[in-house]
Amino acid sequence: MIEVQGEQYYTADEACDVLGVKPATLYSYVNRGLLTSYRQGIRRQRLYLRRQVDGLLEVTPSREGPEIPPAELWTGEH
Repeated sequence: MIEVQGEQYYTADEACDVLGVKPATLYSYVNRGLLTSYRQGIRRQRLYLRRQVDGLLEVTPSREGPEIPPAELWTGEH
């Protein structure tokens, strides 16, 4: 973990480990606006704000909406 001006950041590898995802998924989260990446230094290493990454762990899927019936009920194969 890296600290810059009092804020903690994960490297891409650390963020992937915390979230349990591959780098391509991490980059997809950035493209979708779920995370922001920050360029660090000459090597152009990407950093991810720890509180944003950790916040994604608290997101749960919505349970709202209609319940989908079993396939055999709507295909007529029962």
